[in-house]
This record gives sequence, structure tokens and C-alpha cells, in this order.
Amino acid sequence: MKIDDIAKIAKVSKSAVSLALNGKPGVSQETRERILKIAEKHDYNPRPFSKAPNNNKSKIFRFVACTHTGIITDQYQSQSFFMELINNIDQSITSKGYSLIISSINVDSLEQEITNLEKQQRSSGILMLGTNLTEEQIKAVAKLQPNLIVLDTCFETLDVSFIVMNNALGAYQAGEYLVGLGHKKIGYVESNSRMYNFNMRKRGFQKVISENNLMIKPEHIFQMSPTDVSVQEAFKQSILNLKGNLPTALFCECDYMAISVIKTLNDLNLTVPEDISVIGFDNITESKIISPELTTIHVKKDKISSLAVEKLTREIDHNEDVKMKIFVDTELIVRKSCCSQNGT
Repeated sequence: MKIDDIAKIAKVSKSAVSLALNGKPGVSQETRERILKIAEKHDYNPRPFSKAPNNNKSKIFRFVACTHTGIITDQYQSQSFFMELINNIDQSITSKGYSLIISSINVDSLEQEITNLEKQQRSSGILMLGTNLTEEQIKAVAKLQPNLIVLDTCFETLDVSFIVMNNALGAYQAGEYLVGLGHKKIGYVESNSRMYNFNMRKRGFQKVISENNLMIKPEHIFQMSPTDVSVQEAFKQSILNLKGNLPTALFCECDYMAISVIKTLNDLNLTVPEDISVIGFDNITESKIISPELTTIHVKKDKISSLAVEKLTREIDHNEDVKMKIFVDTELIVRKSCCSQNGT
């Protein structure tokens, strides 16, 4: 039994397993207990730890996720999108000779907690999950650790490097696909918690709708939680109220919402895609498990991760001080949750 095996069973990153086994902060208590139980059950015996030679230059990257933001919770590492992102970062960092520390921080005490963590163990640089963070919060972290790469959001006016998926393009691709299938009564399912990614997706989707001389009716705009994967009662009631005025297709701002939409429509005996086509965004693992399999927008998390590690490594090893805003283009993944308006 190796750390890799424990990580696969627990559905977390290797770094999370390492933190849990060594009693270090950075994982929730629930995750720590789950990992320790798996290790005990499989008689895991760690290899003796050899202390690295003491030198002035740290070889540690810190991955920071801010919880309690409305999107990121204490259990974020169990969510497919973030788990895949962390695993990709971990693999890229290992190839560069660095190690990864994962730190989960309450957003309400962001600056103080990072200050304390950096005092305890100074990092070479920080990769920060910027989902739903404000401009001021990111600016404060940059002052504490100038070697900073922010993922999953972007503020063009900050002198900080950002790497994010091209949200506007992805939503445009989704809208273009639905229009190409002949849909004209297209609805929009948006998150009730707003952030940069969702706002940019809305902009991209509205652009393709406008270019095709279409309009999203107000009654065809729905709101729901971006993290719940269950039948949504408010959405269910909205669909019931529409009666014979249903949209023929729905774009959802993320896959979790798309899965909730499919479950809710099934609960109403409406068939996807024959009655209503559904398209999501993110291409999480669950998008291939739901029935029908979800047509969605693929976010290239492996590319985002490798670019982030490459950029941070250049800043540390070669003193590169040029800040960048990098957008990674998305890709349409066609599965079974969409069909043409006439059902063919």
C-alpha cells in the first residue's frame, strides 16, 4: 500500500494524504479521519522520513483554498473539479523538484492565517484558488507572498498573475452548439452566488444569443445553488408554473447545476433531451455518470495546472517579475443530454 493507493481510495490528492498521515494542517478533520482509517485498514507502513538538508531556499509550493465563500466549502477536495486540479498541480510540482503543502483557510481570516502559515513554514510561492475572492483579498495576499499565482478568477487591473479558463468562450461554444441544433427557446440556469467565472460565462452566452437574433425570456432564467446535486424545489416549481411555455434547451453555469436540473426534470417526468436539452460547464467526473451523460464544456485543468507551476517556477528560480493574465481555451464535449429541436 502506497500513498497513491490511499489517495485513490479516499478520493483526495497525494498531498492531502501526506498532510493527514503527518498530522499537519491543511485538511479537514473529516478527511483526516477517513484517510487514517484507510491507512490503518490496509496496514500502511510509511517509509522512514529523511530530513532534507537545511538550506535557505525553500522548495515548497503552498496551495491555498479559501473556504466559506459560498462556492468553496471545507469539503472542497471531495469535489471533482478541485480534486482534479490539485492532483494535476501535485504531479507538475513533483517533476520540478518541489513539494506541495495544501492549506485550507477561512476567508474571514485570510490575511492573518497566511501570515501565520508563512511564519511557521515559509513557502517559495503560493498557488491560490481565487474562486469568489475579492480584489482586495488577493492584493493583501500578494503583499505577504509576491510569488503568487491565482487560479480560477481574474482581475485585469491587479499586478498579479492569474491563470483561468476562458469562461466567455466556453459559454459561447455552448450557446453556439444549441443554436446549431435549431433551438430558439433557450433558457439560462444561473448560480445564486455570483463570481467572476459565472459572470463571464453569462457574458459569453448572451453574446451568442444576441448574434443569432434570439432572446432569453425572463421567465426562462432560473437560479439555483452551484454546489447542491439534488432535486431543486424552487426550480421544480418554476418549471411547473411555465406549463406550456417551456424552453427547449437549458444552459447551466456549471455541471453541478446541470445534474440538479436533469434530476429535477426527471422528477417531473420530463425527458432529457427529448423534452428539454441540457448543457453544463466544467466536465467533472459526474458528468459521465448522470443519465443521460451530460454534454458540457471541458475545462483543461491539466493545462491550467502545468502553466501555473511553470510560471511560479520561473518567478522563483529565474527571478521573473513579469505578471501575466493567461486564459486557457475550453472545448465542447458532446454526449447525450442535447438533441435537435425536432428530436432527431
